[in-house]
Amino acid sequence: MPTWTPRLWRSRLKNGLQTLLIMGGLALVLAVPGYLLAGGLGLLVSLGAVVAGALASTWVPARVILADAGAGLLERHQAPTLYRLLDTLYRRAGLRRPPQLFYTPSEDLNAFAVGTRHDGGIAVTEGLLRVLTLRELAGVLAHEVSHLRHGDTQVMSMAATMTRLTLFLTTVLQISLLLMLPMILAGEFRLPWGLLLVVAFAPSLSTLLQLALSRNREYTADLDAMALTGDPEGLASALGVLERHHGRWLATLFGRHPPAGLDWLRTHPPTQERIRRLMAARVPDHPPLHAHHGDHAHVPPVIIERPGPKGKRYWIRRR
Repeated sequence: MPTWTPRLWRSRLKNGLQTLLIMGGLALVLAVPGYLLAGGLGLLVSLGAVVAGALASTWVPARVILADAGAGLLERHQAPTLYRLLDTLYRRAGLRRPPQLFYTPSEDLNAFAVGTRHDGGIAVTEGLLRVLTLRELAGVLAHEVSHLRHGDTQVMSMAATMTRLTLFLTTVLQISLLLMLPMILAGEFRLPWGLLLVVAFAPSLSTLLQLALSRNREYTADLDAMALTGDPEGLASALGVLERHHGRWLATLFGRHPPAGLDWLRTHPPTQERIRRLMAARVPDHPPLHAHHGDHAHVPPVIIERPGPKGKRYWIRRR
């Protein structure tokens, strides 16, 4: 298990409280249009639909993502160094299920967690394996292990379900207002200004809260990854590489310095702020993970064989 310093505990507690507040805000924004449409019954039905949708989404989306990405299962003999790394990360994170690593042939620099801590794994792209050193990749993998450990895929799935349902309910309200427009113009029905404000702002507010939740979970995963690896510099270096790669399209659109206001519309926090928080946190007492790999930690990992895509039929049948 990773060693948590008092500063790390405070940061994790702060992020946890922020998560609860944001989820509460999403539920409140959803509850208002549900209540306006059908009273208490509408409120209960809306929240029940969120729970049902979140449970259903944990069974399907991970495999859909893997199928769309053309992913293949990277076996242990094909990437022994990465699996030894994951074995240590899983053990420190308290995950009992054997690690699974998936490979996608994309040249983009990306990694993502799929599924849950009981039935999930981590997918990495060809571009990431080619560009990052083993030390940097350890930080990225630890970040994704943290997402699995804390069930972030389920949390974000529930938030996305709330946002979609809020949009649906406000659309129904808009149609209802249009149908009542002749009555409003004839003076038979008073114009509900409060209802109009809900219809106008609820979808945008729900989307902003969902993005804020995503940024919050990224901060938490960064700190947890540092506790798992004992190496904030490794993850910070990887974040710098990813920022230089992914920031190019923003520079192309907006020039050298993208507008600061775009930070509110990002799923991930600003990279410089993530690096600042990593370097400000106290390093745990256990030795850095990359120390076990010697000189090999400063070069990309060796992949003996790249797997081919499994195909959509494999992912649909696989459980």
